[in-house]
Amino acid sequence: MKNRTKLPNVYLGVVLALMYVPILLVIVYSFNESKISSVWGGFSLKWYQELFRDRDMFKALGNTLILGVASSFAAGAIGTLGAYGMSKVNFRSKGAVEYLSTLPIMVPEIILGMVFMAFFSLLGIPFGMGTLILAHTAFCIPYVFMLVKARLVGMDKSLAEAALDLGASPARVFFDITLPLTMPAIASGMLLAFAMSIDDVIISIFVTGVDVNTMPIKIYTQLKTGVTPEINALCTLLFLASLLLCGLAAWLGGGQKKKRKDDTP
Repeated sequence: MKNRTKLPNVYLGVVLALMYVPILLVIVYSFNESKISSVWGGFSLKWYQELFRDRDMFKALGNTLILGVASSFAAGAIGTLGAYGMSKVNFRSKGAVEYLSTLPIMVPEIILGMVFMAFFSLLGIPFGMGTLILAHTAFCIPYVFMLVKARLVGMDKSLAEAALDLGASPARVFFDITLPLTMPAIASGMLLAFAMSIDDVIISIFVTGVDVNTMPIKIYTQLKTGVTPEINALCTLLFLASLLLCGLAAWLGGGQKKKRKDDTP
């Protein structure tokens, strides 16, 4: 009986080990003195110094942030308007249109990359930051669309109807009622789109130009020559940045919950 009660804990421990031991090893070996990642040569910070001297890496990071912000904002605007428009219409093929709107999520990235490359080549659009933003916006729209659509379905429609009965215009209802109520879903969709954008490699390789490099592409090309402690240092800093953002989001979310609780009579 005791072995049965310990089995879930053992399973949880194995899962956590598989998830976090590789991350821990990357962090430890980012301080490795040796250039060979698999050989420990002593504690050193030189790879962090090398990373901060790498101008190409920081340029690629800047391109990645610009691409992620631009594509997530564009996807947020298009996905929100699309979900709002679909909630206001009712026709026979509505379900098929909604399915097509989420299709980019289910299509393999290599297929999307080839399609985008052929499409941009057919139109004669030069490859670079513009094609990257267009491609990333296209495959990020479904994430915003689905979350906003789910929020609109669960939203109390009597609020908008009451505002219309009181003389508010449809535009005023959208900006004063619908948009604030759907803002959490929009923000979540945009954050998810941002994460998917900065993580993408396959589609970016197909649509980027020779003068534009993103951080995932640069890391991928460097890994072909072997994993260096500089890559481990970069992964460590990105991991810490992710933890910081998650902690900030949790802190803000806790503050909002506390504020709502204090405001409740």
